[in-house]
Amino acid sequence: MRLGDCRSCGCFAAIFFAASLTWAGDASRFNFHRDTLAFANSTVFAYQQGKIVSHGDPDPKGKPKRYTRRCFVMSRTVIQFYKFAQFDPHASPLDDKELAKRIRAVTRRPPWHPTLPPEQRIVFPGYRDLRDISQARTRLMQRNIGLGWTAYLRPGNCRMFYLHSKSYQEKTHEELERTLGRGDFFVAFLSDFPTLHINHSVVVYAHKEARAPDGTDRYLSYDSNHPDGPRELKWIPAKRAFEFQKDQEFVGGFTRVFHVYGKLLQ
Repeated sequence: MRLGDCRSCGCFAAIFFAASLTWAGDASRFNFHRDTLAFANSTVFAYQQGKIVSHGDPDPKGKPKRYTRRCFVMSRTVIQFYKFAQFDPHASPLDDKELAKRIRAVTRRPPWHPTLPPEQRIVFPGYRDLRDISQARTRLMQRNIGLGWTAYLRPGNCRMFYLHSKSYQEKTHEELERTLGRGDFFVAFLSDFPTLHINHSVVVYAHKEARAPDGTDRYLSYDSNHPDGPRELKWIPAKRAFEFQKDQEFVGGFTRVFHVYGKLLQ
């Protein structure tokens, strides 16, 4: 191969590499076991099969205070780190003060803002990814990603009281499809008010499989209560409704979905 050809190939490779960095924030590249938090959001009460079995603290006395009511905070944090942070595992870790400062710098950026290019991202030396740093520095992360009670004051929460129509859920499903279609994340507020079997937030990041012949869509989601693996959100067109996967905290089945963190005041 001639030198000129090598130069051309080198330029092409450089352009391709730069393009790949530019699109590094595309949600289609999201990896659950790399890009989520290692610790869990704990429930206030103890549950079995979706029913409260104890209104007291389910943990024995003497254990550290449990991390509760943070599902919105953790959903938001996962997106913010994916869009605005990068990791350098070969560099030396920061001290606690500087690390806390950088965590707050990431989590104060609006999650609906566009993904930053690599040179503008906030760097976290000494760790491979979000899963790694949140496992190694759990308490420091928990103290600096945000308060739980502020989620109750979000303006978008009021929709749970009056937007109960099936047509609204159809529009929400269409918005979910558009959001994933442009390579973005969809943070879902799950509620079945006034029953209140579920009052929760998850990050929907991909289709689980191709759409079924009857139009049913299955989605993969990050549920902060379950850091072990993704959970399933399902759209059933025949019912014009969403359903969420059963677990210890939720009986499973029907839930309304409201899009949050997609824009200001949502």
